[in-house]
Amino acid sequence: MWPRTDFLELIGATHPIIQAPMSGFTTPALAAAVCNAGAVGSIGCAGVPSATVREQVIALRQATNRPYILNFFVHSHPHFDPEATARMRARLATYFDEFGLGAVPEPKGLLPSFDEEQLDLVLELRPRIVSFHFGLPEPSAVRRLKQGDCLILSSATTVAEARWLAANGADAIIAQGFEAGGHRGSFNDSPGAGMVGTMALVPQIVDAVRIPVIAAGGIADGRGLAAAFALGASAAQLGTAFLACPETNVTPLHRARLRGATDDGTELTPAFTGRPARAMRNRFAAEMADSDPLEFPLQASLLRPLWELPSEASRADFVPLWAGQAAPLIREMPAGELVEKLVRDAQSILGGSI
Repeated sequence: MWPRTDFLELIGATHPIIQAPMSGFTTPALAAAVCNAGAVGSIGCAGVPSATVREQVIALRQATNRPYILNFFVHSHPHFDPEATARMRARLATYFDEFGLGAVPEPKGLLPSFDEEQLDLVLELRPRIVSFHFGLPEPSAVRRLKQGDCLILSSATTVAEARWLAANGADAIIAQGFEAGGHRGSFNDSPGAGMVGTMALVPQIVDAVRIPVIAAGGIADGRGLAAAFALGASAAQLGTAFLACPETNVTPLHRARLRGATDDGTELTPAFTGRPARAMRNRFAAEMADSDPLEFPLQASLLRPLWELPSEASRADFVPLWAGQAAPLIREMPAGELVEKLVRDAQSILGGSI
């Protein structure tokens, strides 16, 4: 028996493990394998066309009848600054000249925020759970989701963010520590937002809210899952740990880098997209450390040609290979087996059995 079961009872799952959405990397096969092992699989929908999301959910439902999560971004629309754009395009011109890519493109908002179309899609598909990154959608959208019997999760990187989420409709909080891979879920203007480690963040959020808390960041094995319960969490969300599973949509380059990961091999940088995000260290992150990127997601639209270079070695210098600080702990195995191992190892530490 798990020490706390409030989250499990809320969603109807067996094991308190969420596979993080990781838009672009998750597949119906991955989410289904996690769900069928008794945990909670997720599909990342940020930047994914509605027709594709619909197809993925159909495939997922054909493979499992267990609860799953659809995840969306709710970032604000970026402000276009001509002077900042000119400076960034000039900074990037050196790389474009190096590879003969021509002129640096004009920025485009390629990643739409959660909107009416996506809301209608969720209400059509009616997943048991919908999760958000960068806050919550408008109150009217939250009301409609609840009327559609969707449970709502969102990420907090500070206690203040967690309190706001709890007061504005979240049914559970994902406490995302500094160690986590990918984008920080921060959405307030606190200078410390996104900079608090999981060990310090989780118990403070647990003390601050009366809804289940899900620990995220730096958790990749049974020891981390057991530690999450010791900190007061009711579940854990793991992302990087699932990247090595064969069901994920991860490039050979990314897999190779994950195999050689070290404890200091990642860094938090806004250089790739305009928002702080943790990725494996590479040339671009190092050389752009002092840059002032365009607002999210405009920055990423400038870099697309560098991410599509024909040489794998060249791409490795520029493409963001998202990973958390626990990357050296990951093991290559099917997702279902990974869930079983996480459960077995955590239960041996917690002293219980299921």
